[in-house]
Amino acid sequence: MSRLEWRWTMNSIYFDLETQKSAADVGGWGNKHLMRVSFAVTYSTKTACFRGFEEEDMPALISELSSADRVIGYNLLGFDYTVLSAYTDHNLSSLPTLDLMVDLHSILGFRPKLENLAQATLGSGKTAEGLQAVRWYLEGRFADIAIYCKEDVRITRDLHLFGCKNKFIYCTDKTGQSRQVDVNWEEKLL
Repeated sequence: MSRLEWRWTMNSIYFDLETQKSAADVGGWGNKHLMRVSFAVTYSTKTACFRGFEEEDMPALISELSSADRVIGYNLLGFDYTVLSAYTDHNLSSLPTLDLMVDLHSILGFRPKLENLAQATLGSGKTAEGLQAVRWYLEGRFADIAIYCKEDVRITRDLHLFGCKNKFIYCTDKTGQSRQVDVNWEEKLL
């Protein structure tokens, strides 16, 4: 099988999770492993389907991520994997991972918000933000969390695919200016 054929048959998993608690609830960002998962969503390129996971489903989520040819997300290495580490002894950062935020931080010198990238590149933004998802969890609004998390996975997937196809995305920087950012995400793994 050629490299091109392999690329189109590989199973990339896009992934995001939401938490039950905020950084303030657990004593700061150094305790992300204590935040607990409220809901997680994956999108598999092999099945072309989204899949949702509640907290009791973490073994199935970890299994799916571990079986992927690569895991793609936004701030996986700095956040999601640390939160998820409370549910496994597996070193999640050893998974073949493309963390779009880490890559963009190395290019831009700052950590752009997914919201800014989505607005500038895709013309639509996020439907909420992480602290709202924590409030929804406390209010028992689990369907809202699921919808929001799925939307973040869709945005991440669409942003990644746009970058793969066009070799660039757009970013709104801290001054509000939109600029083109060249990316090489098609085969890059971090």
